[in-house]
Amino acid sequence: MKNQEFALDMPFATPLDFAAAVSAPATVTGGLWFVYRGSELLVRDLAGGDRLPLAADAGALPGGLGPAISQRQYLGTLADTHAWCAEAPAGTPAPEGWTWLGLRSLFGALDDRCFALAGRALQLVDWDRTHRHCGRCGTPTRPKPGERSRECPACGLVAYPRIAPAVMALVRRAPDEILLARSPHFPQNMYSALAGFVEPGETLEQCIAREVLEEVNLRVRVAHYFASQPWPFPHSLMIAFVCDWVAGEVRANPLEIEAAAWFDIRSLPRLPNRTQRRAAADRRGRRGDGRGEALAASGRGRRRARRGLCRPGRRQPGASTTRMSRLAASPSTFNAA
Repeated sequence: MKNQEFALDMPFATPLDFAAAVSAPATVTGGLWFVYRGSELLVRDLAGGDRLPLAADAGALPGGLGPAISQRQYLGTLADTHAWCAEAPAGTPAPEGWTWLGLRSLFGALDDRCFALAGRALQLVDWDRTHRHCGRCGTPTRPKPGERSRECPACGLVAYPRIAPAVMALVRRAPDEILLARSPHFPQNMYSALAGFVEPGETLEQCIAREVLEEVNLRVRVAHYFASQPWPFPHSLMIAFVCDWVAGEVRANPLEIEAAAWFDIRSLPRLPNRTQRRAAADRRGRRGDGRGEALAASGRGRRRARRGLCRPGRRQPGASTTRMSRLAASPSTFNAA
């Protein structure tokens, strides 16, 4: 297969019409605002779906919220609109007609481009909040001019936004089986590919071998890279691979995996997708607290809604696990390794 056949649009991936920047032009004070209270985003609940505040400047934010927000950071421009993120203090009430919602619960509700920037904003707000003091000497840090970092004025330690790489592994066993597993926090009967964080000193391939062995007692070899996806809960980058089974019988590690099994590609269990993730968030009271590994849902949206910036638009449900399953199931893929 050619590389372009593996290209996917992923939730949280940077929109094509977004230009990142650290410092706003001197004359710019307003635009699109991603205001968080903890992990909850300020949105307005409209009949057609949720939408973000678009204000001339911070002072024009709804309900006089401007003076309350802190740690404002400039994100860049989405098309011709400037974008900002900021944090509201814990306990800040939502202005009339607005509400605080967890980002997961907005999956499929916000325009895909704004959903992606909301993920970027959440990571930056969380990073800024957790790096206000030096990790070496405890001195309050300050933003370093010209770059996205915080610097200690006492010892000079510089802290950059954190990215925690994690792998996803779809294990296949020819001619027509793939391994899927479920964690205890998954919705009932839902399965997905295995996932785990990369440890210091590991290559991605070594991480996959270790995680699969630890979680399901199988030895595998990596066949090929599949795709990657930002995951802002709180700061991961998911990197997916298709792997071949080499040896071992499935034995789920009860500390991490509730169940794991081989599935025929013609009879797959329930897999994660956009609609199911939104419904799961709704069942949690639309808070979307970001617990657990990424289910790596995917969509083709990333297009501007016709009625304006960050309004709801049509989206296609889908999932990286679903597409990985189809890819692993194709004869050309089974013969690729």
